[in-house]
Amino acid sequence: MHRLFVALRPPPAMREALFDVQDGVEGARWQDDEQLHLTLRYIGEVERPMAEDIATVLQGIRAPALDLALSGVGQFDAGRRGRALWAGVTPHDAVQALHHKIDHALVRLGLPPEGRAFLPHFTLARLNKSSGPTEPFLAGHAGIASPPMRFDHFVLYESHVGHAGAWYESVARYPLGSR
Repeated sequence: MHRLFVALRPPPAMREALFDVQDGVEGARWQDDEQLHLTLRYIGEVERPMAEDIATVLQGIRAPALDLALSGVGQFDAGRRGRALWAGVTPHDAVQALHHKIDHALVRLGLPPEGRAFLPHFTLARLNKSSGPTEPFLAGHAGIASPPMRFDHFVLYESHVGHAGAWYESVARYPLGSR
């Protein structure tokens, strides 16, 4: 089985800006460089033939390159996403359109549609019951912003889970913009 998701990888300058705010919550498991991504579509576990079909159908996605800027922070409290701290991006419309194109292509393959609302974000940290208070972090970084940065491709990743946590392997990279 292959556990897959489709995501945007932030450019180096944006990753640096995200690292600059990763502090101040005791017990938080901060994301490392290889873990930073904006999930466009979680796929989950699939057999190899379906994984190959997914990689192929994503080649047909046509969308413009995206210029996204960091915009604010927030927290997921519970539920399917778990407890996490995140940084948002703007504008939403272009990344939302890319999410819909990917979702529709995967549904045509026979995968179920995305079941949760799409909120474009970068997960900064995972929290657990012993994590410290997050209010100072949220207040201190509410104004996080960056200049717009170019995203000229999206990536199909495979997620692996080990004793040290999850790590992600890039399976394929797909260009955005004119081809």
